[in-house]
Amino acid sequence: MTQDTSSGTPPVPAAASDLAPTPVPPPPSTGRLVGLDLARGLAVLGMYAAHVGPDPAVGGPIGFVMELARGRSSALFALLAGFTLVLITGRPHPRTGRAGRQAVTRMVVRAVVLIVLGYALTALDTEVDVILAFYGLTFLAVLPLYRLRARTLAAVAAVSALVMPQVLYVVRRSSDNGDWSDAVIGGDPLARLSGTDGLVELLFTGEYPVLTWAPFMIAGMALARLDLTRAGVRSRLAVAGGALAVLGYGSSWLALRLVPGASANVAAATDGGSAASAWWSDTVGLLTDEAPADWLLVAAPHSQSTFSVLGNTGVALAVVAGCLTVTGRMPRLTRLARPVTAVGMVSLTAYVLHILAIHGVGMEEETGPALLALACFVVAVTVLAVLWTRRFRRGPLEHLLHASTLLARHVK
Repeated sequence: MTQDTSSGTPPVPAAASDLAPTPVPPPPSTGRLVGLDLARGLAVLGMYAAHVGPDPAVGGPIGFVMELARGRSSALFALLAGFTLVLITGRPHPRTGRAGRQAVTRMVVRAVVLIVLGYALTALDTEVDVILAFYGLTFLAVLPLYRLRARTLAAVAAVSALVMPQVLYVVRRSSDNGDWSDAVIGGDPLARLSGTDGLVELLFTGEYPVLTWAPFMIAGMALARLDLTRAGVRSRLAVAGGALAVLGYGSSWLALRLVPGASANVAAATDGGSAASAWWSDTVGLLTDEAPADWLLVAAPHSQSTFSVLGNTGVALAVVAGCLTVTGRMPRLTRLARPVTAVGMVSLTAYVLHILAIHGVGMEEETGPALLALACFVVAVTVLAVLWTRRFRRGPLEHLLHASTLLARHVK
């Protein structure tokens, strides 16, 4: 999707200006980084795979690819959302004065719209855990950090990745008896309006709790402070991503084998059988009871543990570095990737359309029909995205999201 760095028009989570993509991106202060649209397109298609593709339990190459998409695609999406936040509030330097207040207002309006849209899609009652409302609240949570420098943001992201999963674990355990959480839900207007657990769900108990998804967005904010047009920066980014992935998944692999009884306790608490894959895969299954303390050693993408946050962040950074390298130095491959880049340019529209399609046609579990459904989804969205972006700067929902933020111009 496209994005205007001066007016703050990105869809979710968008990152670019309103200029048409070119093989070699111009400087970050004046133009778009096409590689970010490519990364965003991969994130969207990865979520398609997670939602309508075959179950990873089928095994083999298909199961492996489907498992790679789970959790890691939404983490990449969140990281790019943080990039968007910095684009709107000022890149490479934060906006100040009236311009700064208007940028902050745009982000607040954008966040509210995403929360409303997220709950509207949730009301369709599909099997998909819609992420938009969580993203909206996470935007609000990390917005106060928008003036920090890259190193400070990276430090905050690291500390939050180390601390917040443990905080979330304690909060979830304390809410198991339902006393305080039921009281909060009962008095929460958002819970009454949405028919959900409201803020408790968004912050703590949902599939994408703000406490453990904020680190992805903060890491994306730090990323946006860098000059990504420099090959050296991209190389260091790739190395850092690989190191984080090894640290996260590798540490989990070691911990589950070295800590006495850890694997057995994890297996006993889930419905997936063996815990052998818990260091990287959601095939370990869902928790069927209270999470044991050993769950903090798991790095499965949706486990909300420190290891999973580190590993998923590393993968996201490596993907971004790879996409930036492709679009910066490989024009032929960039042209071949144009359909995926187009999906990234209209990612909010693409995400919403696939939820609506799932609501309309349902979801298949069998490998054959699931592969066919995934192929149909991918072909349809890429064709529509390419046709649309040839004529328009923003997708339909991206345009509406931008229009909703125009009131910020009246802020003094």
